[in-house]
Amino acid sequence: METATREQLAASGALQGSVKGLRRLLPFLGPAFVAAVAYIDPGNYATNIAAGSAYGYKLLWVILAANLMAVLIQLLSAKLGIATGRNLPELCRARYATPIAVLLWVQAELVVMATDLAEFIGAALGLHLLFGLPMVWAALLAAAGSFAILELQRRGVRHLEAVIAGMIFVVVIAFAIQVFYASPEAGPLLRGLLVPRFEGTDSLLLAAGMLGATVMPHAIYLHSALTQRRIVGADDRERRTIYRFETADVLIAMVIAGGINASMLVVSAALFHQSGLRVDDLGVAFGQFGALLGPFAAALFGIGLLSAGLSSSSVGTMSGDIIMQGYIRRRIPIYLRRVITMAPPLVIILLGLNPTKALVGSQIVLSFGIAFALVPLILFTSDRRLMGPLVNRPWTTAIAWCIAGVIIALNVFLLADTLL
Repeated sequence: METATREQLAASGALQGSVKGLRRLLPFLGPAFVAAVAYIDPGNYATNIAAGSAYGYKLLWVILAANLMAVLIQLLSAKLGIATGRNLPELCRARYATPIAVLLWVQAELVVMATDLAEFIGAALGLHLLFGLPMVWAALLAAAGSFAILELQRRGVRHLEAVIAGMIFVVVIAFAIQVFYASPEAGPLLRGLLVPRFEGTDSLLLAAGMLGATVMPHAIYLHSALTQRRIVGADDRERRTIYRFETADVLIAMVIAGGINASMLVVSAALFHQSGLRVDDLGVAFGQFGALLGPFAAALFGIGLLSAGLSSSSVGTMSGDIIMQGYIRRRIPIYLRRVITMAPPLVIILLGLNPTKALVGSQIVLSFGIAFALVPLILFTSDRRLMGPLVNRPWTTAIAWCIAGVIIALNVFLLADTLL
């Protein structure tokens, strides 16, 4: 209670202007970092490593574009919670007929299960690669680790935010060192970042997969919940101020997430593509890092994968809890939910299936779910009666619909090519 009181006092001081400088921002940092974990999960590892090894730096611009799209989407989600005091699933339940809300809940739960599959397998694979453990034992250890992170919720959201932010910075440090070792060429890197281009249908498919691995439906649901009651504005002026602070939170978190994704592709391009290697498997990538840069670089890759998998799997479980409560007003114990969502990846591991292929397959399910989160989000944040002074400006809504159209079209293309 004392910690919560100090936090509220700090936030109140920031809103009233009695706290100056960087200290004004500190009470509002955190929600975007938790949501941003979804943007650096093991699915991103798989797609970014594959893109860099196959096409060098050519698809680096896709990461930049996806990150810019994600910034706007997460800002809309955060704004929805601040303006209404409700999260996206709760508003869908209130605005839509019960059968529609139930259908939206079912598809959202499938999305969370697909998300958890990728994240849990990624954490287990990190342990397997680092310590040579059998995948089954690695999976059990990964399960224990994710339960430990969830336990932090009982100590308050700030503890959870601090640990997840710390795990993000572990990934940052790991890839920063790898970029240094890989010594990428500045000229091709800048062209890949600034000049949009494809190289045949396969590169378009891979770009769609990269986008699907970046813009995550459960992050949209989660962010609106993280901001809805964290710091509540007493009037429109305070809500606008909170939103400005949350904008800074989103920008900082998404710049970090975008930098991590870009560094994954850059390292893969500098090492694998330059050596003529096509790497579509994370286990192979780990081995090649060891062969080309030495065991320390391989260990950094494994540590980053483990950290990303553990943190993102816990965030996925939190999202599932919010989705069920919002859509159908039901809750199950969060540890029971964790056990249920761990079952599919454990089955895949026990059957001895390829973990990287399972990661790629999970992205297909995620592609299917993005429209069901993004379309209601834009509709709600464009409604002045609902949002008040925080309603979208016309140009914001226009850009958001363009982004939604691009994302949905690319995901439909990816689904059609995969399933037909």
